[in-house]
Amino acid sequence: MAVEADLVIRGGTVADGTGRPLFEADVAIADGRIAAVGAVPGRGREEIDARGKLVTPGFVDIHTHYDGQAVWDSRLAPSSLHGVTTVVMGNCGVGFAPVRPGEEDRLIELMEGVEDIPGPVLHEGLRFSWRSFPEYMEVLATRPHDVDICALVPHAAVRVHVMGERALRLENANEADIAQMRDIVAEAVRAGAFGFSTSRTISHKTLKGDPTPTLRAQEDELTGIALGLREAGAGFLELVSDWNEPDPATEFAMVRRIAERSGRPIVFSLTARHDRTEAWKELLALSNRAAAEGLPIRPVFPPRPIGILLGLLGSQNPFSGTDTYKAIAHLPLEQRVAAMRDAAVRARILSEDRVRGSTFPLITRLSFERMFPFGDPPDYTPPKETSVAAMAAREGRSPEEVAYDMLLADEGRSFLFAPLTNYADYTLGASAELLRHPNAIVGLSDGGAHVGFISDGSFPTFLLAYWGRDRGEGTFPVEELVRRLTSDTARAAGLADRGVLAPGMKADLNVIDFDRLSLHRPEMLWDLPAGGRRLMQRARGYVATVQSGQVTYRDGEPTGALPGRLVRCAG
Repeated sequence: MAVEADLVIRGGTVADGTGRPLFEADVAIADGRIAAVGAVPGRGREEIDARGKLVTPGFVDIHTHYDGQAVWDSRLAPSSLHGVTTVVMGNCGVGFAPVRPGEEDRLIELMEGVEDIPGPVLHEGLRFSWRSFPEYMEVLATRPHDVDICALVPHAAVRVHVMGERALRLENANEADIAQMRDIVAEAVRAGAFGFSTSRTISHKTLKGDPTPTLRAQEDELTGIALGLREAGAGFLELVSDWNEPDPATEFAMVRRIAERSGRPIVFSLTARHDRTEAWKELLALSNRAAAEGLPIRPVFPPRPIGILLGLLGSQNPFSGTDTYKAIAHLPLEQRVAAMRDAAVRARILSEDRVRGSTFPLITRLSFERMFPFGDPPDYTPPKETSVAAMAAREGRSPEEVAYDMLLADEGRSFLFAPLTNYADYTLGASAELLRHPNAIVGLSDGGAHVGFISDGSFPTFLLAYWGRDRGEGTFPVEELVRRLTSDTARAAGLADRGVLAPGMKADLNVIDFDRLSLHRPEMLWDLPAGGRRLMQRARGYVATVQSGQVTYRDGEPTGALPGRLVRCAG
């Protein structure tokens, strides 16, 4: 029988999201749903020739920060440029609801410091026409997007809303505070929020250096809020932690108790830190054990180093904290480059303390031993001998001099790549090991955040191209990598209607020229509200991206279709 189809993707190599072996098939779409996978007779109203191309479900990214951008922008790039059709935002405990009158600046300052989204951008782009989290979701629901949006309730906003100045002073919540926070979160989940997020890391600070209000939240507070999820009958808890209170096992035991009492899933960020090289292995083992015992506690890990892009176009470079650079930082790029080439200016900058005057909370974790020229095409696995420190040793110069000259390359448009995690031994061994564990989730792209010094919204493209093709010996099956980007992340978030190419499922898909799949070097755009800048990274190889049955991107360019909507958790 002929299938009445709005769109037929014809003759592609299908990775259906389940992990089963690749197979050739047509995919028919009708009314925003997949109508058939197999041999589709007749013609669709529109067709895409996918012969020789990879056809996948749309990717689901469960760790993004589009909380502000989704209010003012219909295109949630860079994620939507990399095959992502569903994002979960509101991670790391930061966001913009609930909010009382007069608290808006506090939430903006925290987002500015934690996620590097400039304050002027947020002040211009956000009107705060909401107070409660359900009201915030209603605002999101009014704007069409190029991807679907799922929202988490941010702990910092809830804590400040309930406790005011006491939250900022990191005081413990009392029983009344906890009860109110529990009610707020339960109400939000009943209205469609996908859960709750919190942060327990000292790296999350405002630009003034103040820690996130959630840093020292006690177990009774976190448990009480998680019980709000249980009352609502839905939602998961997302957590980022330093895992040193006082050690990984003790902190994880608390997380486990919260999961046991609430019965709700928990996901946590897991990276291989360079200063604590064994902690990630311990946490992986603990989470695997918990999962084997029926507790849904899963780590979320990056498929490559989480690295800072240091450059004169970005918000950070190795000399941003020096007095002399600060004096010229406001100049247009061309004038700044000219000034930095002046011998006297160069000598002053190189002689000044780079750390003392820095407002960058991660400055002490940067080292010239793990700082590399980024290149074009970008190199995310640079060998040790290409580091700034190694080059300086060969040339008989200081690392500072080498880094300084690298910044001025390409008329100041070049970047230095400084991996902060997952590159301790100058390999991606940690990511490879995590990819072998089915309980671990691929993620941590931070799409929408760190707009001036990190560009990791391209994680899905890197995962497929590097781990599925370029690594040579030791690559992973493409069908398994697709599963990790689709059904695995969808189920982790509580989404049952997407992530698999099967009749009745939501018609979110990608058609990919796998042989051509690759990344461009990130570029800087000045297209945010108030003229703010952001890093943007594009890709080659995405023939088409389909959202709810409509083609949203062809060859990486938007078609104008905006079928993406706010998704409400179904419980």
